[in-house]
Amino acid sequence: MTQPVAASTVRTTCPYCGVGCGVLASPDGQGGAMIAGDTDHPANFGRLCSKGSALGETLSLENRLLHPQVDNAQVSWDAALDTVAGKLRAVAEEHGPDAIAFYLSGQLLTEDYYVANKLAKGFIGTPHVDTNSRLCMSSAVAAHRRAFGSDTVPGCYEDLDEADLIVLVGSNTAWCHPILFRRMADAKARRGTKFVVIDPRRTQTAEESDLFLGIRPGTDTALFSGLLVYLSDNGFRDRAFIDSHTAGLDGALDRARQIAPDVAAVAAVTGAPEADIAAFYALFAGTRRVVTAFSQGVNQSAQGTDKGNSIINCHLVTGRIGETGMGPFSLTGQPNAMGGREVGGLANMLAAHMHFTPEEVDRVRRYWGAPRIITGEGMKAVALFEAIARGKIKALWVMGTNPLVSMPRADAIRESLAGLDLYVVSEAVADSDTARGLGKTTVLLPAQAWGEKDGTVTNSERRISRQRRFLASPGEARPDWAALADVGRRLGHGKAFAFDSAAAIFREHAGLSAYENNGTRDFDLGALADISDAAYDVTLPVQWPIPKRSGFRGAPQGKARLFGDGRFYTFDRRARFVAVQPPALALAASPAFPLMLNTGRVRDHWHTMTRTGKSQRLSAHRAVPFVEIHPDDAAAHGLAEGDIARLSTEHGAAELEVTVTDTVVPGNLFMPMHWGGAFASQARVGALVRGMTDPVSGQPELKATPAAIASVGYRARGFLLTRRQVAMPEGWWWARAAITGGWGAQFATADSSRAVALMVRGLIQSEALSGCELAEYADHTRNRYRCAVYDGDRLVACLAYAPAGERPDWEAAKALFAAGVPDAAERRALLSGRAATASAGPVVCACHGVGADVIATTIAGGAASVEAVGAACKAGTNCGSCIPEIRKMLAGQTACAA
Repeated sequence: MTQPVAASTVRTTCPYCGVGCGVLASPDGQGGAMIAGDTDHPANFGRLCSKGSALGETLSLENRLLHPQVDNAQVSWDAALDTVAGKLRAVAEEHGPDAIAFYLSGQLLTEDYYVANKLAKGFIGTPHVDTNSRLCMSSAVAAHRRAFGSDTVPGCYEDLDEADLIVLVGSNTAWCHPILFRRMADAKARRGTKFVVIDPRRTQTAEESDLFLGIRPGTDTALFSGLLVYLSDNGFRDRAFIDSHTAGLDGALDRARQIAPDVAAVAAVTGAPEADIAAFYALFAGTRRVVTAFSQGVNQSAQGTDKGNSIINCHLVTGRIGETGMGPFSLTGQPNAMGGREVGGLANMLAAHMHFTPEEVDRVRRYWGAPRIITGEGMKAVALFEAIARGKIKALWVMGTNPLVSMPRADAIRESLAGLDLYVVSEAVADSDTARGLGKTTVLLPAQAWGEKDGTVTNSERRISRQRRFLASPGEARPDWAALADVGRRLGHGKAFAFDSAAAIFREHAGLSAYENNGTRDFDLGALADISDAAYDVTLPVQWPIPKRSGFRGAPQGKARLFGDGRFYTFDRRARFVAVQPPALALAASPAFPLMLNTGRVRDHWHTMTRTGKSQRLSAHRAVPFVEIHPDDAAAHGLAEGDIARLSTEHGAAELEVTVTDTVVPGNLFMPMHWGGAFASQARVGALVRGMTDPVSGQPELKATPAAIASVGYRARGFLLTRRQVAMPEGWWWARAAITGGWGAQFATADSSRAVALMVRGLIQSEALSGCELAEYADHTRNRYRCAVYDGDRLVACLAYAPAGERPDWEAAKALFAAGVPDAAERRALLSGRAATASAGPVVCACHGVGADVIATTIAGGAASVEAVGAACKAGTNCGSCIPEIRKMLAGQTACAA
């Protein structure tokens, strides 16, 4: 029996990935909160990753959008919403309702999503509602629908605990879903679960695997087609399950034989060694309890749906689905991507997992009382933004996402916004790239952020949890659903949008899921359709489906696994094998762009850093945007570790710091997705990727774009530390990161030391640092300059500048800056460039703030295992996402000793 939570502590849900971890937030009364994991939440049982642990550091009001704006002028909410409603009405009258579009986000709560979808598809009458989940999970949705007849995730997290083999495909789980990876690691320790990792990069997850298959980008369908052939030809078919519960095996198997007739053919296509492929096939075939978990490496592909179906085919042929410890498992990227799918946030869905058959359209029309119900699919994200450029979309409302960083061909999208008659952005921060975009009429609406919002989210295992409010809304921030409902009322639909709470919206959403359902649809919250406000406030996490007939006494009981009875949601209740297409090897690079660019996440940042960028702990691990390149390619292009390189594709360019590593294969590059215009000079991933779309799901390819790379010859490198953010000079390369006590920027410039000294003196005379004292060291003949700025005894800024080949290290300066008031020796050290204060080195363990130097010293002192390192300095003892790096350091120490 757990102790009751104190009145000051609120149970809520983490706003990051799709794991959906429970969080205990204890407000401090000053706008912040202490954060801990919720030991009662079944997703995480008290564990939090580095990002979740640092949530308390991301609650500041710095850069918050606090008041409505119309064309950069602050206005009242009434004036802003009058403008939105008036412009929407005018666009609909002049160009038709399908000239209006909404672009939503997996960051929204289900209640926000529901009202947006209802307003657009039922009352404005536009089908063009899509979401940034199109960029992460829509291929999994399409694969589920083709195989199961519904967008159903069959299993649950407990299957990861009980599996004997976990196959991770296109998923750096150790970094991107670290709490789930710790559950997998626990299973390995407890029951000997084996890991197979399939990925073009040897990621941190691959470092922990029993078998790693480093396949060529885009060749997953060949690998799993070969597995289907192997299983069928070697007696591993579950004939009873196939005969009773599936259809289409012969066609799928014929296609698989064409793609991958044997292991040698698979090796030729994928580039993986024959012996490793054979070992994987034998391991999969001989293990009953297999979970195949897949994520963005599968989905973010021009063939993502086929990749998903090639995986599902292998589970269907063996009957390994719907039972404990087995099944295909889509690991969701965002906290409420699943909730968005439930309400119809994707352009190819209507609502409550219904689509566009005449009877489904009529059912939703009657339930909503919708006068302008749409009857067909809208444009998916890539096509939607292309339509803006063509002038087909005249009004766009973006909510809770940053497409000018994340969408493919983002530069072209930014230019196209100028043609919009109305551009609305509901946002919590004022300086995102998207908030700074401009249409003919631009309206910014201040939205509540995590901690201020109240509603529900659904995680990767279909578990609905509450995000509860524990902070007052700053300025004039409002719930997104309230702004949407207010516009609905202004457009004359008062009865349909008379919501007064998130609970009221949830009841309507649950009611629609059960309306005329009777078990014909997978998504059913009927047991919650009459939930009271009080019960909504305290309802525990629960998995759907929860049909009304299951009863609801106290806590509702959902269903952990589906399809164990062999009944699916197709017309004949049989699952479908899908004949997939062969890998599209036309994705190969060209002479102008000889390398292939892959994109993805880093461990401690999230999306475009509007939240994680405020945390100094999270910024300390990787402080600058980078590109990973194989040593052979680095040598061929004249690049060395730490150089600045220009990475270009036919769509755009970025300038990134070079990381030379053999974790990427020759011919491939890797670039993280996180750095937008608020945090770096030129590092927007969306500007580079070409985003050709999957023909079934419409999801864009973000993992394989032909690219070129070349060195950028900046004259000097340096860093700048300040208490407040300051604008960096035009023409400099820079990357900004939160540090203890303020902000740091690393930079590269073609300017001379004399020019930089003049810039600093100008800064001293500016409002930012007026009245402060400047201490300088300059050696202009050797192109060196350092300075420190003091407000009395307090250090408020410092800068170091040196030739590019001798770039100054900022770790010791950051330590002095954090201390605030350096002594005389430390002041001299800042100007001499010699560390007077020892630093811990770059952070390895963000949860406990343990640096590389501390871990190295611990290992040198005799700690010979991950456990021993953790016992000595705490590194690796929380979420464990740094354990692969600690293992590498241990291996390096062993090699040195040998």
